Amino acid sequence: MNSRIVSILCCAMFCTTSVAALAADDALRLAGRTELPGYTGDFDHFEYDLKGNRLWLAAEDHGTLDVFDLKTLKKQRSIKSIVETPHGILYVPEKNRLVVTDSGGDMLTRVIDAGSYKVTGTIKLAAPGADAMGYDAGRKRLYIVNGGRDAKMQETYLSVVDPVTLQRHGDLKFDTEKVEAMAIEGKGDKLYINVTGKNYMAVVDKATVKVLATWPIKEAEQNAPLAFDEPHKRLFVVTRKPGKLIVLNAETGASVASFKAPERCDQVIWDAANRRIYALGGEGYIGVFQQNDADHYQELARVTSATGAKTGILVPELKRLYVAVSPGEAKTGAAILRYDIVSAAN
Repeated sequence: MNSRIVSILCCAMFCTTSVAALAADDALRLAGRTELPGYTGDFDHFEYDLKGNRLWLAAEDHGTLDVFDLKTLKKQRSIKSIVETPHGILYVPEKNRLVVTDSGGDMLTRVIDAGSYKVTGTIKLAAPGADAMGYDAGRKRLYIVNGGRDAKMQETYLSVVDPVTLQRHGDLKFDTEKVEAMAIEGKGDKLYINVTGKNYMAVVDKATVKVLATWPIKEAEQNAPLAFDEPHKRLFVVTRKPGKLIVLNAETGASVASFKAPERCDQVIWDAANRRIYALGGEGYIGVFQQNDADHYQELARVTSATGAKTGILVPELKRLYVAVSPGEAKTGAAILRYDIVSAAN
């Protein structure tokens, strides 16, 4: 080959690599860390109230619901006695209330006034021991996973609840002790849920609360976290045995792409504005993946976080990603990390 052509090709390859590396380094920038001394065990999920400048964290093993200033991350209060083992949190602005799933003690899902932080009621589900939840803002329906392993049951239920009236509108039974995260169409009639104990994804009709299809996850086991790009009909599944990110076609269930993901991942997040996927892993890094188009993806970066940093929440209005560092694994101290999101070049 002509030496001049080789030189041009090498230069092109180097430039492309350099640009990719620069983009990777700038995808997420650590902007703050709030230490949480005295905490042990694991954290679970976040919720936020943009108007009220509040960020809530379910301190699962600490048995508290913690409130932080959304912008500064200064801790405002730690609420004891109203929860025992909190997991999922939904803020209902119409009522200034929180719905919190709890698998400890009486295993009831609690309704909490977000002003006084007093329990104002509970929601009766199909079974005790609620954990994962998903909210359909269009229909104003909350979908809550209950029963299963935490309740020492061999079956798990998906219960449909109106978070304003607190009425239950149906249940769907799964013959397994472990069901995890879900993704819900905002403009369609489908809900997708990881049936972790049987290693498949179920496609559910939201209107009838019946299973339309089941899709086996073939690349790995323990499919748990889930995120969704609705306009492009792509589902982002993270497995735990081993840690993998699998992209599925949400219309057919076909696998589109697969990557190594961080181990012990409890949350995968879709950043629609930047067409990125963030996989939060307990082994100490955030896997960042770029969507080039619906069928093509690339690993963009492995951003250092901390051991146990496996749950988080994206606040797109602030272009921030908050990550909870659970002290249960490394015993290096609990914390919340704040990353500023660098916008992708168009």
